[in-house]
Amino acid sequence: MLTSLTSEAAILVDNSPTAASEKEFRQKVLGPAELSLATSQIAVNKAANKYAKEFAGFELEEAKAVTSVLKDLGTPVPAMNAKAQATLTKIKTATGAAFDKAYIQAQLENHEFLRDLAQNYLKNSMGKTSSAESQTRHLATLALAVFKEHVALTKQILDQQLKG
Repeated sequence: MLTSLTSEAAILVDNSPTAASEKEFRQKVLGPAELSLATSQIAVNKAANKYAKEFAGFELEEAKAVTSVLKDLGTPVPAMNAKAQATLTKIKTATGAAFDKAYIQAQLENHEFLRDLAQNYLKNSMGKTSSAESQTRHLATLALAVFKEHVALTKQILDQQLKG
């Protein structure tokens, strides 16, 4: 599933939600998408709360689509960073309501990062006219709507369903 760090992905040293190029944007999306894929594969079966389970199903399909498109574009899969590894471990070991809360909280944080990344990329890449930049701007524009929606949904699930 998650492959080792390639030399091309090694340029990803910072985890800030900024990208100077289409290539960096795609690479910074793929890591969180891989984490969402892994955690959502677990959550579709393990979530106890019906809203967390429903979100996991939606998220799993989104993550499959995003990772597929980015890999088709030749985007190297970055190694999972320490925070992502800790999140995955927490998701694997938690159960019941603690699992639901950990999963939805992880998705909120992931989508806040992705939302900020897409917004910053769209702002900073204005005027770039290469075909690759243009196509990636289109991807970022489409993805931004979903990222915003998933931030709102995860906040709603946490606030209304998983308090405490």
